[in-house]
Amino acid sequence: MTTEHPFAQYVRILGKGKNGSRPLTQDEAYESFRMILADEVLPEQLGAFLMLMRVKEEEPEELAGFIRAVKESLTIPDNAPEIHLDWSSYAGKRRHLPWFILSTLLLAQNGVNIFMHGASGHTAGRLYTKDVLAALGIAPCTSLQESADRIRETGFAYLGLEHLSPKLHTIIELRPILGLRSPVHTIARMLNPFDAEYMMQGIFHPGYRPMHQEAALLLKQPHLAVIKGDGGEIERDPDAPCLVQSVHNGELSDEEWPAMYSRRHVKDVELDVQRLRAAWLGDDNDEYGIGAVIGTTAITLKMMGRADDMASAEAQAKAMWEARVKENFGAAA
Repeated sequence: MTTEHPFAQYVRILGKGKNGSRPLTQDEAYESFRMILADEVLPEQLGAFLMLMRVKEEEPEELAGFIRAVKESLTIPDNAPEIHLDWSSYAGKRRHLPWFILSTLLLAQNGVNIFMHGASGHTAGRLYTKDVLAALGIAPCTSLQESADRIRETGFAYLGLEHLSPKLHTIIELRPILGLRSPVHTIARMLNPFDAEYMMQGIFHPGYRPMHQEAALLLKQPHLAVIKGDGGEIERDPDAPCLVQSVHNGELSDEEWPAMYSRRHVKDVELDVQRLRAAWLGDDNDEYGIGAVIGTTAITLKMMGRADDMASAEAQAKAMWEARVKENFGAAA
């Protein structure tokens, strides 16, 4: 008789049918993903596992277990500076330019150490952060050590998932083959490799907001804010109200920020990344874009406790924008 593969139990738990299947416990999720990261599963098992998870949708306990396994697989530099803010960028943009990049550079210029991580190229027709940064003359990093060094020098670093966790990157790249996203997109967003005290999260599907909150509680993340950002990135749409769902020291809270403008702006005809540089230098006064920068910065400042209310957060963000050092493209150029 053929001996059952050790990973088969996790596929069975998820796929035993309408009445027999159940979610994984946090420990089961941890062990299943530890095996995946260690290449202890067969390709058929991985595909079945990912799609069963996709059909039922991941639970906060499962996310917490998966994230624990991935974080254990990372080697964090001993000499890393304190990282204040973790910022994930996995969605890409297709309707508007990624104005949030200017928000992160503005925050870095004002003393916030930011680690940004993301993926690129997994969905056709989208503009990804890695490519935008390179076009603006900001070199993406290729290791956690280089990221730590860059943050010490400039306050900002971007690291692609292919360097952060090659195995997670390989799984994300399966999307065109499987035809669906997998839980890895959410796992990657929530990684926070340097254990920053503050995290910003962007989602596209509103149902994922509370999932991020509850997973953050299980992972004992002190402070987190998650928004339905433009295109799924961490970017406030200044033309619409923005619900911010947060975690602060074990407490959940919801807060709706009103629209910044009374009328909607027409989306960009083409996404010319050089307009980001022009806006930073003061040569392009794009109302929507500058609103997105100031609005995204304001939400971040309030989440980090650097402003007491929405009005003061927006006023502070506007003052930071007006006082930015224009001859230096952010802190990272």
